[in-house]
Amino acid sequence: MKLALDPTPFHHSHELLEFPALVAELGYEYLQLTPHRDFIPFFNHPRADDDLVAKFRKACADAGVGVASVLPVLRWSGPDEDAREAAVRNWKRAIQITVDLGVNVMNTEFSGRPERAEESERAFFRSMEELMPIIEREGIDVRIDPHPDDFVEDGLEAVRIIRGVNSPNLGMVYVACHTFHMGGNMSEIMTAAGDKLRLVHVADSMDHHRSHGLRYITNPPGNAVRVHQHLKIGDGDVDWDEFFGGLGRLGFYDRDDTVMVSSVFAENENAAEVSRYQRDTMLAYMGKHS
Repeated sequence: MKLALDPTPFHHSHELLEFPALVAELGYEYLQLTPHRDFIPFFNHPRADDDLVAKFRKACADAGVGVASVLPVLRWSGPDEDAREAAVRNWKRAIQITVDLGVNVMNTEFSGRPERAEESERAFFRSMEELMPIIEREGIDVRIDPHPDDFVEDGLEAVRIIRGVNSPNLGMVYVACHTFHMGGNMSEIMTAAGDKLRLVHVADSMDHHRSHGLRYITNPPGNAVRVHQHLKIGDGDVDWDEFFGGLGRLGFYDRDDTVMVSSVFAENENAAEVSRYQRDTMLAYMGKHS
């Protein structure tokens, strides 16, 4: 298993090429390359040319840090066909960048729209028909997160759709702070995913279902919002013994194809301290449940 840091909290305090050295300084051997305005931004075509890709790869080598995964977020399930076609083009470039970095793992979100779930699912499978042959040819392993506000948010349904693509190169991401949007049945989802669960994000969140649905109040009531946080371990309601215990029962820690990412976004002002806390706490929980 690779233990990685998501450097998103440092996007506005450090330049892209500084990330590898920063990640090493914070005690991690790997980073997750999430959307960045200078590399692969949210929803749009990658900004990195071959020269920047080569420079980033060298910065990683100089720092002794590997890229555990590349995470694009593109509208490949968008019910708008023009947006979907653009996302497929953008995915092709993102795949090439990943290959040029010497990385074989990409993780992403289902995308699409929950209020247009049937249309979004059709769009998703159209994109898969075009992209999976490329993904399989390049030896990339793509892992998908049922993100809040995607066309599929429920964890068990995510397992079913991933299974339906029928490719060994497609797996699942379990994001701990999305637990309460995925159905709240963590152990059941992990068991159903089995060896398709190959990447996890570690961050806490409060359960918005508590206090008979009034823990968070939006105005006007009934707004179609998806409230969650990316807090450090212990600041929310995620059951961490269930989380790390479930991964332990799957043999997650002993596999060479799995990735665990610290993805706390709520405390930029304390990002370095929180990153070290996350590393130490994840290692402690893994030791407890190995």
